[in-house]
Amino acid sequence: MTAATATATATRVINWFEIPAIDFERAVRFYEAVLDADLPREVIGGVPMALFAHDDDATGGCIVHNPGQMRPAENNAGVLVYLNAEPSVQAALNRVAKAGGKQVGSLVELPNNYGYIGFFLDSEGNRVGLHSTTLR
Repeated sequence: MTAATATATATRVINWFEIPAIDFERAVRFYEAVLDADLPREVIGGVPMALFAHDDDATGGCIVHNPGQMRPAENNAGVLVYLNAEPSVQAALNRVAKAGGKQVGSLVELPNNYGYIGFFLDSEGNRVGLHSTTLR
């Protein structure tokens, strides 16, 4: 299989993501507050996880507490994921500070009607992006 064939047959680039947390419950409460959604907690393979809601064919992800293997990246050098902030990236950003995080930079309008993005540091120090197709 060539790279072109693999790309043409892929349904999505990212299948799963994990956001590391040192203080698991604090991180889960943070994301529940920012996204205004419940994150069910599970222990998978002995590792505590809080799962972001997603359809079976959509990209899934979680907050994970596995400090021996994964830790938040320092100096914003870790993997950057963009979470769905529909219907409003601004509304989600407005909830960041109250939840224990910090907005980083200004809201950005993307070209070609791709929507809007904003960034924050979560309660664990991870830099995370938010995306929505509408501003408000």
